[in-house]
Amino acid sequence: MATRPAPVLTSAHRIVLRLGVDNRPGRFAEVARVIGEQGGSLGVIDLVEATPTVHVRDVTVDMPDEQSAARLASAIHGLDGIEVLSVSDAAFRLHEGGKIEVRGRISVRNKDDLSLVYTPAVARVSSAIAQDPAKAWTLTMRGNAVAIVSNGSAVLGLGDIGPLGALPVMEGKSLLFRDLAGISAFPLVIDARTVEEIVGTVAHLAPTFGGINLEDIAAPACFEVERQLRARVDIPVFHDDQHGTAIVVLAALRNAAAVVGLPLSETTVVILGAGAAGIGTARLLHRAGVASVLVCDRRGIVGPERTDLTQEKRMLVSELGTTRDGSLADALAGAHAFIGVSGPGLLSLEAVRTMARPRIVFALANPVPEIDPFLVEPEADVVATGRSDHPNQVNNVLAFPGVFRGLLDAHAIGVTDDVELAAADALAAVVSPGLRSAEYILPSPFDPQVVPAVAAAVTEKARASGLTR
Repeated sequence: MATRPAPVLTSAHRIVLRLGVDNRPGRFAEVARVIGEQGGSLGVIDLVEATPTVHVRDVTVDMPDEQSAARLASAIHGLDGIEVLSVSDAAFRLHEGGKIEVRGRISVRNKDDLSLVYTPAVARVSSAIAQDPAKAWTLTMRGNAVAIVSNGSAVLGLGDIGPLGALPVMEGKSLLFRDLAGISAFPLVIDARTVEEIVGTVAHLAPTFGGINLEDIAAPACFEVERQLRARVDIPVFHDDQHGTAIVVLAALRNAAAVVGLPLSETTVVILGAGAAGIGTARLLHRAGVASVLVCDRRGIVGPERTDLTQEKRMLVSELGTTRDGSLADALAGAHAFIGVSGPGLLSLEAVRTMARPRIVFALANPVPEIDPFLVEPEADVVATGRSDHPNQVNNVLAFPGVFRGLLDAHAIGVTDDVELAAADALAAVVSPGLRSAEYILPSPFDPQVVPAVAAAVTEKARASGLTR
């Protein structure tokens, strides 16, 4: 007997079928039956046109993947009395024309308005800023503007797809900045490959913005880009793949450890993945007081005897005080927590069973995690993924809107580990001890408490650390 496809749990592969359906009893029921057999989830049904013999309908369906969507269209096309007129991908329809636009905060309706917003009155404002540059924070958009900078060299799970390929992702992030934190964020995809090109381009653009969000720039260049920019510009530079990930992982680990009664000072953590996310997370966990942090790449533990390490990995060995070498299996034996920021299927159930109890498994590779969360749940005490179809989703969107809101509110000149630690603590505290559980260690990104809590903590720490103007 054929295996029924797993039910669809997200709208990531949503299609719209335009169908010509014979006006006979039971015809649409056949469509619904086939959708279910193909693993789809039937959504909105819109009537486009009706004649005495045919009804034209737009049928929205969520499918598991692109291949199953194509099979569904073919299966429906074979039904008696049904014609598939068109198939469109809802994601592509949503992106037509781009996802963002620039709008003025005030309207220009007459000559009086024109004289104030532009010439001649604007000259007085420009002169005032030229004499006192600090006034730009209140008299221009700078105090609420962030540049999202990418060269498209490490985009999501797609790899090096170039700046134009990265643009839809950066547009989406701009939407999140606006909707969640009220920040005007501008996607700047740049055709620059070397550290020098990226740093020079961003530094020249920096006067427009109050903060720089580096995004999807491949390691190891991303580390040096951030390092040089932080030394060169007087606004916060925050590589989200490093620090956003680290903040959310630390918040999740704090709450997971609290659920199982394990102090961080007694916890051994193994991180699989030694790119931007893995190294950034390792550094912040170490600063947070985790007892031992071991980082593994495809060749095993990033340890002192390795002769193939990049400069960044050698620095990490020194910072973490790593004294061990060996394989991922060696690292996991006796460890309490696994954090995967690597690739699909790289963690075996056998390796999990060698870990100490209690066990915490964060399999964060997306879209396919290091291990199936439903497979590992019986063997672990707390499980998290990077996906939205599991109770504990570790997602950077829990961090960057609040972090930048706080930095902008503070008129910050930089960002430090202490600011990131404060952000992680504030994020963890959104889940109160009375509600915390193995299936609730992080709030929803749409919880209205998240951005204000993180922003307030960041502003307070930035001011206390002398990072404000």
